[in-house]
Amino acid sequence: MTERAETAAPAGAAGADPTMLEVRGLRQVYAARGRTVEALRDVTFSVRAGELVCVVGPSGCGKTTLLKCLSGLLAPSGGEVLVEGRPVGGPPPGMAVVFQEYGRSLFPWMDVADNVELPLRHKDLTRQQRADLVERSLDAVGLADVRRAYPWQLSGGMQQRVAIARALAYEPHVMLMDEPFAAVDAQTRADLEDLIRGIWARTQVTTLFVTHDIDEAVYLGQRVIVLSSSPTVVQDDVLIDLPELRDQLETRALRRFAEVGRDDAGVGLDRSGRPFGDLLERHVADHAQVKPNRRADGDPCRKPRFQRERQTDKKNNMAQIHRIARKSVRPGCHKALRRSLQSRAAAADAHPVAAAETIL
Repeated sequence: MTERAETAAPAGAAGADPTMLEVRGLRQVYAARGRTVEALRDVTFSVRAGELVCVVGPSGCGKTTLLKCLSGLLAPSGGEVLVEGRPVGGPPPGMAVVFQEYGRSLFPWMDVADNVELPLRHKDLTRQQRADLVERSLDAVGLADVRRAYPWQLSGGMQQRVAIARALAYEPHVMLMDEPFAAVDAQTRADLEDLIRGIWARTQVTTLFVTHDIDEAVYLGQRVIVLSSSPTVVQDDVLIDLPELRDQLETRALRRFAEVGRDDAGVGLDRSGRPFGDLLERHVADHAQVKPNRRADGDPCRKPRFQRERQTDKKNNMAQIHRIARKSVRPGCHKALRRSLQSRAAAADAHPVAAAETIL
């Protein structure tokens, strides 16, 4: 049976890994134009050396704000962050960050090797040492053959690999990753997930991986920290009891993965011993904008009123566009125009007349 996750190793425990990253009562409030927004209310957790911990939470809950505070890029309104026991007052020297928008973190006028080498220029290394680190890092992410290509010549997945290689070349003690796979396709995401697991297994670098994808968090992490909606607190700290060697097909096909959090599987109990599956259902229900359209007895019920009104408005908008189109287009072109209009339905929903005039 899986034991509950502890936020820190017991002091003086034999064989316990030292705490690498510790967050105590972190709070962040944004104030502008007479309005205040409490993004983080009271966030407390710790990560031991060599752990791979995932942070999952709904969109807009302050995950990126949390990472900015951890990396020293943003001074918190309250609380403190400790890396290797030292308070963070700026970017720690032993930390690397992989950002979500990889396209903005790479310099387009530098080739791949120069982008990876850039942070190494601030370390006391010889040119040969820097070149060796760059070569090893690119080889680790499978990009050794494109070292002289430019970022704009690579696909999105390859650009993100360059960003990961740059973080690895720095040889960090702690690596923070802010939803790094959010902008790539499903196949590339699966490949990058396996890449991260493989790199972590080889280097044992302490990794904090932020995502909003629950399956991704369970597949990657040893622990999953679940955040509430804003103002954010740590809702649960979950220990994931899955084999260390994981495979996209075999691991996700396991009954233990599918039943993660059920008592009979013994996987993923939260800190209070409650099933993780129940936690995730509550987590999704708490932050879903629309509840399931079913009654308690299982019979379908009508859609909420605002959904019915929105659907009616959309039909009216499209009808208005077609009326404009019929007056402006010669006979025989309606089918092609209709296909074009359907592909732009989202724009038409907001500005129907302007969208029609733009298309015509």
